Amino acid sequence: MQLSRRHFVGTLLATTTLCSVASARSIERRAGPRPNIITIVLDDVGYSDLGCFGAEIRTPAIDSLAKAGLRYVHFDTKAVCASTRASMLTGRNCHTVNMPDVPDVAAVMRGDPQMARLFRMPDNAQTMAQVLQGKGYATWAVGKWHMIPMDELGVDAGRDNWPLQRGFDYFYGFPRGWTDQYRPDLVENNGYLKRDFPEDYHLSVDLADKAISLIEDHVAGKTDAPFFMNLGFGTAHSPIQVPREYSAPYDAIYEKGWDAIREERFTRMKRMGLIPASTRLPAREARDRAWADLSDDEKAVFARYMAVYAGFIEHCDRQIGRILDMLREKELFENTIVVLLSDNGAAGEAGQEGFFDGLYRANKLTPAEQRARIDELGTAKTQAEYPRPWAMVGDTPLRRYKLWPYSGGTRTPMIFHWPRRVDDPGAIRRQFVDVIDIAPTLLEAADAQFDAVVGGVAQIPVAGQSFLPTVRSRKAPGRQVQYFELRGNRAITSGRWRAVAIHDCDQPYANDRWELFDLDSDFSESSDLAARYPAKVAEMKRLWDDQWARYGTGELAQPGVLTCRLSDLFDRRPAG
Repeated sequence: MQLSRRHFVGTLLATTTLCSVASARSIERRAGPRPNIITIVLDDVGYSDLGCFGAEIRTPAIDSLAKAGLRYVHFDTKAVCASTRASMLTGRNCHTVNMPDVPDVAAVMRGDPQMARLFRMPDNAQTMAQVLQGKGYATWAVGKWHMIPMDELGVDAGRDNWPLQRGFDYFYGFPRGWTDQYRPDLVENNGYLKRDFPEDYHLSVDLADKAISLIEDHVAGKTDAPFFMNLGFGTAHSPIQVPREYSAPYDAIYEKGWDAIREERFTRMKRMGLIPASTRLPAREARDRAWADLSDDEKAVFARYMAVYAGFIEHCDRQIGRILDMLREKELFENTIVVLLSDNGAAGEAGQEGFFDGLYRANKLTPAEQRARIDELGTAKTQAEYPRPWAMVGDTPLRRYKLWPYSGGTRTPMIFHWPRRVDDPGAIRRQFVDVIDIAPTLLEAADAQFDAVVGGVAQIPVAGQSFLPTVRSRKAPGRQVQYFELRGNRAITSGRWRAVAIHDCDQPYANDRWELFDLDSDFSESSDLAARYPAKVAEMKRLWDDQWARYGTGELAQPGVLTCRLSDLFDRRPAG
């Protein structure tokens, strides 16, 4: 991160002072033991894909967290998994900690000298786990990690960016962005596991089993030390795989098609008070097909894709419920903070046809051939992902999907649950919160803070801020300013205003056209006001430049260094 000495020292002192004040306030507030902390990170689950956020998908365990906790309806991520996870753990923007995208893109850009430096979090970017570990917490990472540079994935490679080297006492899960749910590539601590999987094995069950056993063993040790668990399920990232008993109940529901389901969710979300009554539902994206235009074979197969996806989420919810039941049984529930979120919007990477028999490559089967094998969807025989229009359903009422700078890419469900501190359970919070705010909030709750200096080395200043005041009051201010960049596409939020620029790889950045949205009156970013307020657009562009100079450079000389060579892999250009 290239910062001037004056800016670095000034920000460092300001951060230290603010953290000290916050910690003093939390100590004054606290009564009883320090809380246990569990962060549950779902994968590629859209804004409206949970029951408590408007879905027809059954998620009773997650809904129970919302009923006793708080739902944050304006929570932003970095629109892609590794970037979000790095920001969540460090309290810093993803570019600052060299995680501007997923590490896998390095394979596409072999020979680029920047790849040797990217995807390695700086040693002077302390993680939340390292802070809590130093304060006596037991720290465990279970499930997805995906913050490892490609050259550290080998059996005999270095392990500098694995969980144990980033503050966790124990790691059980998978190192990369996705894995098969029935035959996963598993890791324990710093080594790969070789094991035989039983016939009824499923990764979500295994991860929940591991989470439960870690907590039960911790309690049996009769220690007073609290614990922090980062639990990253593979759900609902492709491949979508779940036993048929979970997907079958959804068959009839999704026969209605994506257009009808999106309208139903939109109506339900208004009725639930999740979105303003004035919210407008943006039109289907120009290159996304209308359900009515599909053939009978396509309708049958595409409905089954979504039924499997829904069953995958319900099955994961069942495992979360098992963990919550154990916390209640062990009398830990009341003083355990649970933060549940998704790492980005719903995934549109499978295009109009979906992936049937392999991820990230075009379907070789015709719709009729897929229909003949329809019962293989969700099983170990296929590695599937639904067609892109279902992702826009998942992100109702927002625009676009994972990877995009519109809110359909960045905004996801987030639930904060802490029975001892939530005074109005079931309430909705509308304050703006970014994923960089998670770690400062949880550290404040634990009477801890990021260290300004570790081992004599000054740490990169923390960009996040605690949102605990919003837990106590719906009137407390939230975040005011936040920039965004992914693969050259940019956005900036400032109060009620949000500006978005889609980058054309063939043009200089100065030629990008910025759209402008008033989030107070246009929750779904449906009306571009740039022509009406050109001065505001100019102001937002200057603000983006300022934020990029402050937080965004890292090892990247300019935004979008990863953009154009990835365009063949991902549909990242404007639709229509």
